[in-house]
Amino acid sequence: MTSEALPLDAAHPFARASDLPYGLPDFRELREEHYLPALRAGMAEQRAEVDAIASDPAEPTVENTLEALERSGRLLHRVASAFYVQSGAESTPGLQAVEEAVAPLLAAHSDAIWLDGRLHARVEALAARLEADGTELAPDTAWLLHRTRTRFARAGVGLSDADQERLRAINTEITSLDAAFGRLLLAGANAAAVLVTDEAELDGLPDDARAAAAQAATARGHEGAWLIELQLPTQQSVLSLLRDRGLRERVLTASLTRGAGGEHDTRRTLLDLVRLRAERARLLGFEHHAAYVAADATAGSAQAVEAMLARLAPAAVANAREEAADLERALQADHPGASLEPWDWSFYAGRVRQERRALDEAQLRPYLELERVLADGVFHAAHLLYGLTFAERHDLVGYHPDVRVFEVFDADGTGIGLFLGDWWTRPAKRGGAWMNSLVDQSTLLGEAPVVVNNLNVPRPPAGQPTLLTWDEVITLFHEFGHALHGLLSAVRYPSQSGTSVPRDFVEFPSQVNEMWAWHPEVLRSFAVHHETGEPMPTAWVETLLAARQDGEGFATTEYLAAALLDQAWYRLAPQDVPTDVEEVEAFEARALRDAGVDLRTVPPRYRTTYFNHIFGSGYSAGYYAYIWSEVLDADTVEWFAENGGLRRENGDAFRARLLGRGGSIDPLQAFRDLRGRDPRIEPLLARRGLLRAAR
Repeated sequence: MTSEALPLDAAHPFARASDLPYGLPDFRELREEHYLPALRAGMAEQRAEVDAIASDPAEPTVENTLEALERSGRLLHRVASAFYVQSGAESTPGLQAVEEAVAPLLAAHSDAIWLDGRLHARVEALAARLEADGTELAPDTAWLLHRTRTRFARAGVGLSDADQERLRAINTEITSLDAAFGRLLLAGANAAAVLVTDEAELDGLPDDARAAAAQAATARGHEGAWLIELQLPTQQSVLSLLRDRGLRERVLTASLTRGAGGEHDTRRTLLDLVRLRAERARLLGFEHHAAYVAADATAGSAQAVEAMLARLAPAAVANAREEAADLERALQADHPGASLEPWDWSFYAGRVRQERRALDEAQLRPYLELERVLADGVFHAAHLLYGLTFAERHDLVGYHPDVRVFEVFDADGTGIGLFLGDWWTRPAKRGGAWMNSLVDQSTLLGEAPVVVNNLNVPRPPAGQPTLLTWDEVITLFHEFGHALHGLLSAVRYPSQSGTSVPRDFVEFPSQVNEMWAWHPEVLRSFAVHHETGEPMPTAWVETLLAARQDGEGFATTEYLAAALLDQAWYRLAPQDVPTDVEEVEAFEARALRDAGVDLRTVPPRYRTTYFNHIFGSGYSAGYYAYIWSEVLDADTVEWFAENGGLRRENGDAFRARLLGRGGSIDPLQAFRDLRGRDPRIEPLLARRGLLRAAR
């Protein structure tokens, strides 16, 4: 063991498992300087544990090989989970330095395990003996053996020594570049925030949003001004509210040009990532990275992904063109002779919706207060479906003062885990919304789940309520669907816990959970005016429900454009990846044109230069997963409807057959066990208004 991986001093916060409820890391004691030595010690400890497994002279068994491997690395897991939760939501310079130092070490550590020929031989010997003996394993153990063997193969254990050496170098560089992309993107987004000095330009922005913008400006040293901070996607929520066309253009232009030059240019980093992933795929015997990813997902092949996206794109674009014609007419009323631009879309979509349905999103926000949506919406639906209750634990703290901690109880009053919520945007917080796990549920280890949800909602001034847009309400329900997947996990092995499922399946439960935001009983419960206590007018609720398909042409097209762009980059051979950063925009334009989704007024949900999902967050060649999972989601929504909807019996069935099983079974088999058949695409087509056009 080197001096860089010394055993931790007894006083170190990670020297022992946390004695807080459910193993919550003790963030009161943790400091930035604690992470790097603990990560190094964790890697050294696991390497020693794996070496002991690989060199064990005893005949390999499930217990001394598979389960021993599952038990290994507990220190590393505790430290890495806490570190990545904190660094994603509070990326200080100190944590960024730790990530930069540790990323290549962690890549090398993973390779050291999964390219260990002795360990692989032991697993293969176990599989051969079990097959020869006719031993029938428990389903979760059989699946664990299958996935372990698959992981070895996909890691490259069968390659020559020279190819393995190159593979290790590639993996190390990819890990470093992933982290670098995230750092550049965060810094670039902060730098691109739009400063407003003339309040008249903010016409249409509600008072609470205006106050949040003033607070953000003051925090960055611009007293008396307003700062519009950028969200991760291309479209920004303020665009639906701002009446000033010039400011709308400034905001969207700032969004669209992130990462395309200047101090925070992401293009060199992303091109290197595309080339390295393409080279790795070839080394491992795949045509390209997209094929490598799809082979280990429920899609099965890149051709299946391509076929689905190609089926949906023409119908979505046709719908978007029809929507654009309506918006153009509305624009002409304000600006005769003007052409519809991307920065006009959200604003005039709202105008058209208001004219057709008397629905104004700005009027909805006072009825969508965060606390009420959380308690009487998200938590209430979970209680009705699964019997869960939630109690805030003010005695427990998270990694930042904004974080709130809730203990989660089952229907019988038994505590099952902790849920942490971190809702507000901060300069040091990466964009978007996501779920993390701090502790994975596992009966093998006797651990219960601790999960985290992050959003990026503008923080109002002290004492003022946090009012949400309807999209933010849906995001809150979506991310809590991921949290439920973790909280309701009931598996033996930690590697199968909760959301440890293929990338194109993991979004399925979270998308199902969105349906409860629209359910009349749940909606009536949380849609209450934050000042008067009056429920949202019934006519508004009915209009909101009736308007669910409005704008689906735009929404589907901007999503598909991003998904197809992801596929285009990751279907390249190494030699075909552009070498000049100036070629990035041209490649993107060609890819969108070739896929038939190059609508000038509907830019991709993420352009290449700020596509964090595929260059910094583990979704490379996997952004298609959202709509692939939505096939399962839409079909499951029909299953709920066929069986009486919001009923405890349905929640219990969904929990037992799907949520609780995590990654302990073939995910499509779990779906079949719930639905009684394979998934059908027709419910998705109907939901998105594509049923007739996609035939």
